[in-house]
Amino acid sequence: MGNNKPSSLRFAIITGTGAFFTAVFFSSFSAILLPKIKILILSFLFLFLVIAIGIFFDMIGVAAAVADEKPFHAKATKKVKGANQSILIVRNADKVATFCNDVVGDICGTVSGALGAAIVFQIVAVRPTWNEAVLTMVMTGLVAAFTVGGKAGGKKTAIKDSEQIVFFVGRALAWFENITGLRIFPGNQRRGREKRR
Repeated sequence: MGNNKPSSLRFAIITGTGAFFTAVFFSSFSAILLPKIKILILSFLFLFLVIAIGIFFDMIGVAAAVADEKPFHAKATKKVKGANQSILIVRNADKVATFCNDVVGDICGTVSGALGAAIVFQIVAVRPTWNEAVLTMVMTGLVAAFTVGGKAGGKKTAIKDSEQIVFFVGRALAWFENITGLRIFPGNQRRGREKRR
């Protein structure tokens, strides 16, 4: 257990630092982009896209936490693309869940809040007689409803279809690694198996 503390601390520091710079980037990106979106429907579409990304990554985090790696061993034996990556996703479920649920989830929450505020400003600019405070409350409620409701439904789906979701992500990672030559998870499937023994 003592050997895990430095790696856990290192992961926490790297994740926190990465989350900080990623949040700053997306907040800056939103601040620059939002004023240039003049069409209200595009602002709403962008808002729903950000919420959907948060829900999707939340599903990945939950699926990784509950999935069983055994079905992927058969696929790995048959050299099915994405099987080894799926095994590593399950074995690194804590890190995957932290990144997907906490890092991406919090960033999407921050950006969706900024988008909601920008949409309110857009509406008030077109309808100056409308009450800005009421619009803000309604928009906050809508963002919260879509986010919380979407994640609730997504969690149910992630628990039910965890293996399919993990395998989908595993194939996507395999494609990414094949194109870029970069490995998302350190080590390989064999070393991970020996570690578990």
